[in-house]
Amino acid sequence: MHQYSILMDFAEDFPSGSRNSMKKSIMRQTSELAEWSSEIVALAEAAGAGVLAVYRRWQALGDGVRGPGRSDKADGSPLTEADVLSHNIIADGLGRLCPHVPLVSEEGAKPAAERLRGSDFWLVDPLDGTREFIDRNGEFTVNIALVRDGFPVFGVVVAPVLEQTYWGGLGLGAFRCDPHRSQEIRVSLQPSRPWRVVASRSHMDDQTARFISGLGPHCLIQSGSSLKFCRVAEGSADVYPRFGPTCEWDTAAAHAVLRAAGGRIARLDGTELGYGKSGFLNPAFIASGVPMSGLPAEAP
Repeated sequence: MHQYSILMDFAEDFPSGSRNSMKKSIMRQTSELAEWSSEIVALAEAAGAGVLAVYRRWQALGDGVRGPGRSDKADGSPLTEADVLSHNIIADGLGRLCPHVPLVSEEGAKPAAERLRGSDFWLVDPLDGTREFIDRNGEFTVNIALVRDGFPVFGVVVAPVLEQTYWGGLGLGAFRCDPHRSQEIRVSLQPSRPWRVVASRSHMDDQTARFISGLGPHCLIQSGSSLKFCRVAEGSADVYPRFGPTCEWDTAAAHAVLRAAGGRIARLDGTELGYGKSGFLNPAFIASGVPMSGLPAEAP
């Protein structure tokens, strides 16, 4: 596969002993991911089907209705029946498939980050874009990621209403699937002019607006949930800046897809966004298909 070849070529730059060890590690990890990738994709789509059933039932109630099983969490963010249902489907499925791998979910118990460092763990957002779900605009997603050594090596993003599934992983490439076809996706390595900037429908702030203005000529693509990263991964957008607060489960699955498609999520100092941080909170970041050095100097 394309990304697999890139990784093996990268290994060639190391001394003989390190090179052979690295190649064996890449082959082992890629084989392992390939073995159960289809099962994890199917699990995410099953959770998406459950979410969609709740969404359709909610739609049938009409506007102005609070909706089934909605409540508010301690931090004031909304929680719905769909969040809980999706979490339960994913937790049960991952427990059967990979009982030895810890699970961190937005809607589940969270092990201390210190206990996860140096080990694999699942990072799950059962329903990203709960506000989009409540607003009934269809731009919400189900997200499952595998984190290894602090970075996501496999991820699935399912958008049930749009009937789209994005998935990708280390050495496997990145793909977009719908009911009619599955195709490999890549970031746009030559950003368009004007810049195509994707931003949140729900969380546009002054700092984001200043960053976008600093890019110069641009067109703004508004999108919800983790779909913003997927737009960059498929090459339909160039950059996604995020300066407001996010948690690791908001970004991990789509980060894996974006990495597999040739892109990255960088903190403002240019280093790659990592996972397993205390409190699972993310700093400000920029997702793009080009290095930070490729952005206009005024932007960051």
